[in-house]
Amino acid sequence: MERSLLSMFLPAIQQLPDSKPLTRDQLITPDFLISKNGDLEIYYAPHNEYINNEAKIIIVGITPGWSQMRIAFEAFLKGLAAEKKHDTILKETKIAASFAGGMRGNLISMLDQCGLQDALGIDSSDTLFGRNRAILHTTSAVKYPVFYRGKNYTGHQPDLLKTEILAEYATKVFPAELTLINSHALIIPLGITVERLLRQLYTANRLTGHTILFGFPHPSGANGHRAKQFEQNNYAMTGIIRKWGEQL
Repeated sequence: MERSLLSMFLPAIQQLPDSKPLTRDQLITPDFLISKNGDLEIYYAPHNEYINNEAKIIIVGITPGWSQMRIAFEAFLKGLAAEKKHDTILKETKIAASFAGGMRGNLISMLDQCGLQDALGIDSSDTLFGRNRAILHTTSAVKYPVFYRGKNYTGHQPDLLKTEILAEYATKVFPAELTLINSHALIIPLGITVERLLRQLYTANRLTGHTILFGFPHPSGANGHRAKQFEQNNYAMTGIIRKWGEQL
């Protein structure tokens, strides 16, 4: 399903300018609209097409936001201009857009405080986005950008699991993606909405051997509860990671 969407949207992507930053008016248009239900819209972006089957770490957000969407399109266009193969472009686009922006620093800091770098035998979780990128897979519960009333969807309004066009991705496409990845990987859900989804999938035996790092806060700077939640859950999360690392 997902790869066919690239074929569907490729002609429109090829019409975009590759020499300057892209704007909302160029990307949030009917040309890239996947689905719409009232004030809720899902648009195409090319960065979650690539799947790293051998990943040891899977970081899961709710949905890509506008910034990731723009970066993904710009990276894809850069690859097209360089006449690279589509598989190569998709991989490079994934790397460019994965949790790009300010939240990456918060994410790395919390992972290091939980001891992830020690479990993996690496210098810092920062290297997951650099020289150790081969062991990281990033994705989202809804793999394409979602906007509610024109703003980034946060996972709360409307409810992820009670909204048909969102639940289709969260309960079917997302778990199917996880089955393609190393079953001993550590899944890190960012925030309570993704954690709730993973708890539901776990209870329904929809996950195959993965370890889940429950209690990890969403790293967004807009999450005012991040520090308190992290402090409350740090000890338990450190234990989960240590036990998982001993089985590597």
